[in-house]
Amino acid sequence: MISFLKPAPHIDPIDEEQIDKEYKRLRFRVFLGIFVGYAGYYLVRKNFTLAMPSLIEEGFSKTELGFALSGIAISYGLSKFLMGNISDRSNARYFMAIGLMISALTMILMGTMPWAMSTVMIMFSLLFINGWVQGMGWPPSGRIMVHWFSPKERGTKMALWNVAHNVGGGMVGVLAIWGMYIFNGDYHSVFYFHGMIAFIISIFIWHMVRDTPQSKGLPPIEEYQNNYPTAFDYNKAHEKEFSSKEIFFKYVLNNKILWAIAIANAFVYLVRYGVLDWAPTYLSEVKGFSFDQSSIGYALYEWAGIPGTLFCGYISDKYFNAYRSPVLVIFMSITMICILVYWLNPPGNPLLDIAMLITIGFFIYGPVMLIGLFALDLVPKKAAGTAAGFTGLFGYVGGAVTANIAIGYAVDKAGWDAGFFLIIFACIISVTIAWFTMEAEKKHNK
Repeated sequence: MISFLKPAPHIDPIDEEQIDKEYKRLRFRVFLGIFVGYAGYYLVRKNFTLAMPSLIEEGFSKTELGFALSGIAISYGLSKFLMGNISDRSNARYFMAIGLMISALTMILMGTMPWAMSTVMIMFSLLFINGWVQGMGWPPSGRIMVHWFSPKERGTKMALWNVAHNVGGGMVGVLAIWGMYIFNGDYHSVFYFHGMIAFIISIFIWHMVRDTPQSKGLPPIEEYQNNYPTAFDYNKAHEKEFSSKEIFFKYVLNNKILWAIAIANAFVYLVRYGVLDWAPTYLSEVKGFSFDQSSIGYALYEWAGIPGTLFCGYISDKYFNAYRSPVLVIFMSITMICILVYWLNPPGNPLLDIAMLITIGFFIYGPVMLIGLFALDLVPKKAAGTAAGFTGLFGYVGGAVTANIAIGYAVDKAGWDAGFFLIIFACIISVTIAWFTMEAEKKHNK
């Protein structure tokens, strides 16, 4: 591994009277770094969907664009798992910043070079590259979360950090409108304008994030707050870096509950991206929305996830004693009802369409957050990136790819009803798996 990507070395402990002050200062700093940083990753991950209506006008089919879009989902899912393992043995500061820099440059290339958008295979290839480096965002954030925040506060902090998805995702639509205005209606601005902003944010990550408390002379967070994990037997050995073999075979691949929530994640992501990625095209073709209206709907879907995620985390801790499965069942059931209304609402009722997008966004992001949190809680912190990447592998390679390719193909062949049948089916399966996970979760946490 490149030397500067290796985990930051431990340094001699600082004076005891300085520990509390330094912990408070650095915890705020690193949290802000990964929050803004991960929002920046979204600026250059989901922008392609806003260009799809214009690309369809240029002659590309939905099946072709769904295939091109799948490049980012396939590579991101694989990368989130494999790069997650590397991130568990890397310096989170550099790892996260470099990934966003490369992603930003890829988007700038797509927006400024005519050949980059000339064929489906070229678009697929560039999006595949982008997806791979996008996998360098979540795992180091997870590493930061478990090193700087103790188990008793991690649910709240994780829910708060998780809304970075929605802040960044919502800004995709806002920046698209702004970019179209600045660059005289050039839809390519959704690539290069977003890329420029993301590159600036990558520098912010480099400046703000620090790897571990021990690299700054501080004690482990468990020792500092006298709070230790309950899902496994914590000991001092967990402060040492694990080998890849230990991470994969001891803590991840042999974890049955992790497998169950990873499979559920595939269906949750199919719903999430089945609605989100096709919203601009669906609203334009079926509901008669303009580019600005579709972009606003896209943004509101994402931003609705902010209170939804916080509410989900709160009721999971407050009313379900930190059990995640019951909340998954409730939130995914309500999501299914809202999707039915969104689908069956006839054209000419834009306020109801927007209201349903907002409600779907409110309820879908809670399950996304809970599954990620569940994965972090099931393993020692030195395996956190790999565990999160494992659920992400299923979410993206299984769920998001199906949302991109299968829905695009189904709509081309049988119309939008066929696409919505797939999304509703995914809701039903995710609820079923979550239901059967309840008992296993209770036994695991005893």
